[in-house]
Amino acid sequence: MDSADDLLKRLEQLNDIGAALSRERDITRLLEYILLAAKAITHADGGTLYRMTENGQNLRFEMLRTDSLNIAMGGTSGSAISFPDLPLFDAAGAPNDSLVAGYAAIHVQTVNIADAYTAPNFDFSGTRRFDERTGYRSKSFLTVPMKDQQGEVIGVLQLINAQAYGSSDVVAFSSADQSLVESLASQAAIALSNRLLMTQLEELFESFINLINLAIDEKSPYTGGHCQRVPALTMMLAEAVSETVDGPLAGFKMDDRDRYELKIAGLLHDCGKIATPVHVVDKATKLQTLFDRVDLIDTRFEVLKRDAELHALRQQLALRPCVDAQAEATIAASALSTIAGLNADRDFLRATNVGAETMSDASLQRVAAIARQHVWRNVDGVESEFLSADELENLSIKAGTLTASERKIINQHIVTTIRMLEQLPWPKHLKNVPEYAGGHHERVDGKGYPKGLLRDQMSVQARVMGIADIFEALTATDRPYKVGMKLSQAVSTMNKFKANGHIDPDLFDIFVKKGVYRRYAEQFLDPSQIDEIGS
Repeated sequence: MDSADDLLKRLEQLNDIGAALSRERDITRLLEYILLAAKAITHADGGTLYRMTENGQNLRFEMLRTDSLNIAMGGTSGSAISFPDLPLFDAAGAPNDSLVAGYAAIHVQTVNIADAYTAPNFDFSGTRRFDERTGYRSKSFLTVPMKDQQGEVIGVLQLINAQAYGSSDVVAFSSADQSLVESLASQAAIALSNRLLMTQLEELFESFINLINLAIDEKSPYTGGHCQRVPALTMMLAEAVSETVDGPLAGFKMDDRDRYELKIAGLLHDCGKIATPVHVVDKATKLQTLFDRVDLIDTRFEVLKRDAELHALRQQLALRPCVDAQAEATIAASALSTIAGLNADRDFLRATNVGAETMSDASLQRVAAIARQHVWRNVDGVESEFLSADELENLSIKAGTLTASERKIINQHIVTTIRMLEQLPWPKHLKNVPEYAGGHHERVDGKGYPKGLLRDQMSVQARVMGIADIFEALTATDRPYKVGMKLSQAVSTMNKFKANGHIDPDLFDIFVKKGVYRRYAEQFLDPSQIDEIGS
């Protein structure tokens, strides 16, 4: 007979268990907690938790514990369960009522057995073989179906060998034990169903995110890898910061919910690029639109060279019959000199079009001079400017391949990202996703975009993502307009960004000190990019 004090303590324990079940997010730990809690409130030596398979035809072993034999399988034990599923129906479709766990699941009924060796109607031959092999004595059994909110059985909780309070003597499970476990099983089933539903919704949500990233990837193959690498690097750095125990960021810690929120923000940080024109995102050269217009300029140079040759030939023909060989030679030399100059200007514009290095003022002046000096006849025979205003603007880009207007289009993606994310009804545990994702182009000195935020106006997570976004961009090898930096060059560049107020110096110190850059490199960079960084 359970004492009133013992029953009260167990009821209080059951209440605490219910609260704990609602907090646990990891399904494996949740299942383990259910089994261990049931064993604890009934003083059971062993227990098994089964899950219903998706087709509803079998019970699958999830975990097994027997304290006196020091057996721990499934869950977080690290030891897998190799037992086959328990069939609920035979080949003819008849219910398999001989297995006690199957009977409880099929008939949605608790089975309380005082001694398995004398229990009629159930097949405990497997239990007897286990006992013979181990020297154990399986005696009392309490088998309880776990029903969800719709009354459907989603699993079975089975406890073995209740022990008298304060001793190891095996006794039958009392009616109080049965009531407590049935209550626990009900709470556990609801908690498990809710967690499974949440997991399914999270998987669906992440699938939609991946769908967006796939659309961006299909539109531009140069951004698909970026959408995966930035979240990975963000989490690496955030974990390193969370593990820091000294310095100005020692107080930053993350739990599982924080990690999930940051993960989602990372996956969505560039979702606005779905609205960015592909010819701007993929602009590999200064003259590229739907195609690289440098070929058109090459054609104009060829026309000018042909014109120079024709002009020379006409001049030579005017001297026929040949009366001045020296004059003809001078004409030919002049034509060759003109053609050589045109070739030099063509090669210069082709090199300028690449946009790999910052242009000097002298180079900018030479582009303008080429535009002024050369005149060509178009297909209609009309004299035209050698470079159109748009071509001149693009070839005069001082660094990179984007004009000021195109840069604004690219920058607009973060505004679009924020606008898209702010339209979503985020639950409380994901409410910071728009801020984290929308802040990765801000700078700690307030010179970033779109809002020009200062360091103290940004979360640590947004600043972490900013570092991840820049480092990934510097080292990426799949951009159409540049080659990926070596590790040492990228870290050196980031050090300059740290010095000039671009990135958070404290975060970058952790990035280097904890070797985050190297872990990322080993996972994502080409081996040829990985070298030693300076001290």
